[in-house]
Amino acid sequence: MLLGVNIDHIAVLREARKINDPNPIDALSICKLAGADQITIHLREDRRHIHDNDAKVICEQSALPVNLECSINEDIIDIVCKMKPSRATLVPENRAEVTTEGGLDVKGNYKKLEKVIKKLHDNEIEVSLFIDPNEEVIELSSKLNVEWIELHTGTFANVYAMLNSGLSNTHHTIKELELPRKELKKKLKQSIKEIKKASKTANKKKLQVAAGHGLNYQNVTLISSIKHISELNIGQTIIARSVFTGLEKAIIDMKELI
Repeated sequence: MLLGVNIDHIAVLREARKINDPNPIDALSICKLAGADQITIHLREDRRHIHDNDAKVICEQSALPVNLECSINEDIIDIVCKMKPSRATLVPENRAEVTTEGGLDVKGNYKKLEKVIKKLHDNEIEVSLFIDPNEEVIELSSKLNVEWIELHTGTFANVYAMLNSGLSNTHHTIKELELPRKELKKKLKQSIKEIKKASKTANKKKLQVAAGHGLNYQNVTLISSIKHISELNIGQTIIARSVFTGLEKAIIDMKELI
């Protein structure tokens, strides 16, 4: 299974102090040496972490393929086409969100997606759609002739955390998941079942399947064991661990788990 290392959170640390340290560019060679298969970054419309110059230099200098996550905003797509990453992953964006929550509304944006995907393909950029594990959305994604889908694993990760960690005892508790353990276990099984079914359906439709969002060292093996998924994109937990172990060791640890 392939591992894309999302280095956005290095830029998050930099932006916290508004100085050029740490520099996400410094992570490129470490990711390669540690066995990562891909560099993933998200150029958000509000530029809250990765900036245009970061993305430009990463696309130019990375020895690994670059997966550039972005919205379907026309100005952003124009920038992506100029930078020419190996892949563009189209994601929903909400300025108020802390991180991407939920999959892309493929049905509601179908006509616009047709134009965006054609433009990216015309610039020889592979396209992935970040979607919820939903049969109807996979069918629509297949009709759009993208090469990849990335299944949103946020629901799975949230349920897992509320069931198997002390999250519910903190101020970060997820209110709607403050449920009896029996119900959480049922929700976890259902979420895994949906991801398995969606990935199998996508494979049948000749779509390559990635997964990501909220995956960490505790929950990742439940997803990496799904045979129809060929790639995971993981960021926050790797960067968090690297504070204590160093980035190379954090990536190696994750590679061993998956």
